[in-house]
Amino acid sequence: MNYIRRSLVIKMKISIVCVGKIKESFYREAIAEYAKRLSRYCKLEIFEVSDEKTPDKAPEAEENRILEKEASRIEPVLKDDSYKIILDIGGKTFDSVAFSEKIESLAIGGISHITFIIGGSLGLSEQIKKIGDLKISFSDMTFPHQLMRVILLEQIYRAYRIMNHEPYHK
Repeated sequence: MNYIRRSLVIKMKISIVCVGKIKESFYREAIAEYAKRLSRYCKLEIFEVSDEKTPDKAPEAEENRILEKEASRIEPVLKDDSYKIILDIGGKTFDSVAFSEKIESLAIGGISHITFIIGGSLGLSEQIKKIGDLKISFSDMTFPHQLMRVILLEQIYRAYRIMNHEPYHK
């Protein structure tokens, strides 16, 4: 049974759709490292869509316009057959073991493609939040979206290590 479960999980495709480019080299290096580590467990692809310049103290109507514009860039990248997980501060929280179990249960249940969606500095539009199959939160704290990409990749890597009963530091 473990052999079948592992082969299902290994064949999974993981997509990460992010608003904004990574500017800092240290984030790019961390992302590249986790992408390399994950290559033995899944097929990883990262899609970056352009963010909108957000003026300081923008009125709510302007922020909504920005979110809608970013949503119009996210939607074409999303695949209908993928299970969409929205990163949202109001989402469900998981510890690392439960997160690993969730990914594994999706794979065992026949899901072969998971897409994680990370918003920009304003988050995500309600339109994008509604198309998600699951909303998750990594903390009540707010993180820069560039750092969140690294945190997400690390947790996906940790999840695969847990699934495969491989050691990983705590």
